Amino acid sequence: MLTKVYGSAVFGVEATTIIVEVNIDKGIGYHLVGLPDNAIKESNYRIAAALQNNGYKIPGKKITINMAPADLRKEGSAYDLTLALGILAASDQIRSEEIEKYIIMGELSLDGSLQPIKGALPIAIKAREEGFKGFILPSENAKEAAIVDNLKVYGVDTIKQVIEFFDQGTPLEQTFIDTRAEFYKDLDFPEFDFADVKGQESIKRCMEIAAAGGHNIILIGPPGAGKTMLAKRLPSILPPMTLHEALETTKIHSVVGKIKNMGLMGQRPFRSPHHTISSAALVGGGSYPQPGEISLSHNGVLFLDELPEFERRVLEVMRQPMEDREVTIARARFAVTYPSSFMLVASMNPSPGGYFNDPDAPVTSSPAEMQRYLSKISGPLLDRIDIHIEVTPVPFEKLSEDRKGESSVDIRKRVTAAREIQTKRFEALENVHYNAQMNTKQIREYCILDDKSKTLLKTAMERLNLSARAYDRILKVARTISDLDGCEQLNGNHISEAIQYRSLDREGWLG
Repeated sequence: MLTKVYGSAVFGVEATTIIVEVNIDKGIGYHLVGLPDNAIKESNYRIAAALQNNGYKIPGKKITINMAPADLRKEGSAYDLTLALGILAASDQIRSEEIEKYIIMGELSLDGSLQPIKGALPIAIKAREEGFKGFILPSENAKEAAIVDNLKVYGVDTIKQVIEFFDQGTPLEQTFIDTRAEFYKDLDFPEFDFADVKGQESIKRCMEIAAAGGHNIILIGPPGAGKTMLAKRLPSILPPMTLHEALETTKIHSVVGKIKNMGLMGQRPFRSPHHTISSAALVGGGSYPQPGEISLSHNGVLFLDELPEFERRVLEVMRQPMEDREVTIARARFAVTYPSSFMLVASMNPSPGGYFNDPDAPVTSSPAEMQRYLSKISGPLLDRIDIHIEVTPVPFEKLSEDRKGESSVDIRKRVTAAREIQTKRFEALENVHYNAQMNTKQIREYCILDDKSKTLLKTAMERLNLSARAYDRILKVARTISDLDGCEQLNGNHISEAIQYRSLDREGWLG
């Protein structure tokens, strides 16, 4: 007898429906075809034990299973439940009238319990698109799949529940989720708050500007000055994600199996990879491509601590994704594209010893060591970082103060207001949503200078020996400062403040 059961495969952040055809005939044997990987080939041992322990069995006949489309590579252990139910239905051990109306996915343990799967959200979106009645999957993944409306999602713990649902009509409990309630919870209670930061008022201002315009930022300062602490608090002042952004971000995290017992992601991601990371782990890749850190930080923050310690080759592969805001991983048979629109926050010591031009420093570095250390960061990468700011240690008087600083919630209100101005300004442009994304043409259109500001910028560039690359960056940052002030026109104050945030372009930093 021939039976069809439906599963799903995830490529990139999109799912493709897989038809599992099970045919049972005279003879003996177990044949699994349709480009399955080793995890799927081994499934017959898990299925046999799970069925045996629940009072069923694999029939002693010739079983042929085809996973169509047969030319598409299938991977992972999430097809165990799909294959098991196909075998039971084809061998008449359970009734199968309704089985074709559902997408069924789950990894089996030997006792018949179900382990979580990856990519439940993209699979649920595809199931609704193709008109399936429901989606049966492990209960740990039910919340993320239930984000999708107009699709019945059933979270189950054991294969026994699924068998009884199809065979005896025993109802399964449908998972419901209030997407909006999930989305807005915890927004006003950030884990890391700027109110806890003592002093560092100029750095906080800089962070506010970076958040308001989506600008990449690099913090330079000696050990213990507070670079990491400030970076960790940046997501708390970013504007709340839109529903579309939240769905896009949740999809990527779902593909790598990071959304267990959790619905929609309401908080912007903050990723901080170690400096020993490989280029494949940072931008994505592998024999079966997976999203890397730059995609996992999509719509959020990627924090690279001690930037010069990263391999130069690893940092260079990040250049194009930063510009295009997506990364394409190509293999011989296919290519997948992952979104990667993130804010880069980097930190570094000014020298290998950590202290720069400080006669009382415990460790000093020679000019040659300094040059070698700073040359690890290429000009083209720095070109993509709008704001450079020096972080100085906080004096004892400030550290011992009882007064709390301004809270992240208050700063976020100003940032959100500035972002709304930018959204309105760029509403006619498809790929530009905030100031950092402007190209040269848009900078000329939206960053018009009066004569006084032009003179100021010309003087600054000549006197501070600023590079040509700094010119556009200064205008972008000045545009954000004027948005925070609620000004339509750029003025001298906005330009002069933006000039301060180009430390690394000055003579004496990078030769």
